[in-house]
Amino acid sequence: MEEVRSYIDSYLDSLKKGLDSLDRGKIDKVVNVLFDAWEKGRQIFLIGNGGSASTASHFACDLGKGTLGRDYKDEKRFKVISLVDNVAVLTAYGNDLSFEDIFVQQLRNLVKKDDIVIFITGSGNSENILQAIKLANQNKAVSIGFLGFDGGKAKSMLDHYIIFEDNHYGRVEDSHLILEHLICSMLSDKIKEAR
Repeated sequence: MEEVRSYIDSYLDSLKKGLDSLDRGKIDKVVNVLFDAWEKGRQIFLIGNGGSASTASHFACDLGKGTLGRDYKDEKRFKVISLVDNVAVLTAYGNDLSFEDIFVQQLRNLVKKDDIVIFITGSGNSENILQAIKLANQNKAVSIGFLGFDGGKAKSMLDHYIIFEDNHYGRVEDSHLILEHLICSMLSDKIKEAR
C-alpha cells in the first residue's frame, strides 16, 4: 500500500511541478490571440493525434459552446472546427495517401490567412503535425502549439506555444486538458466583459 501511495504522490507532485512552471505570459498571449479571433470572427482549427485528438475535440466543444455560458441566444460565437472528428475524411486520406496527410489535406480545403490553427502534440515530432504546421505557416495562418517533452521539431515552427516540460505522455496530456479548460474559462470571462 505504501508503494502505491508513493507512486500516486510522485505522479501528482510531478504534475503540480510542471503546471507551476508553465509560462503564464505565453498562456495569456494565447488567450489574447483567441479573443482577437472571437472579436474578428476568424476560423479556428484544432489538430492532434491519439489522446491529443480527444483534447482537440474537447477544446473545440469548450470554445464553441462552453464560452457561451448559458447565453445560447448570443450570435457572436467562436468559429471552431476539430479536424480529428470526421473519421471518413481521416481514413480516406490515410488510405489513399498516407497517415502523414490526414491533417494537411483537410487544411488545404479550409485554411486562410489569419485563421488560427492549434496543434496539440506531446512530442512535437509527428510528421502529420509538422506538415500541417508548414501549410498553416505558408497560408499565413496563426499557429499555436500545446507541447510536451522539449517541444520537438514543432516548437521552432510555431508562432506561439505553451510547453509542459515532462517526458511522461500521461502528464503532458493532463496538462493540455487543464490548459484548454483554463484558457476557455479566461475567454468566457473576457467575453462577458466585452458584451
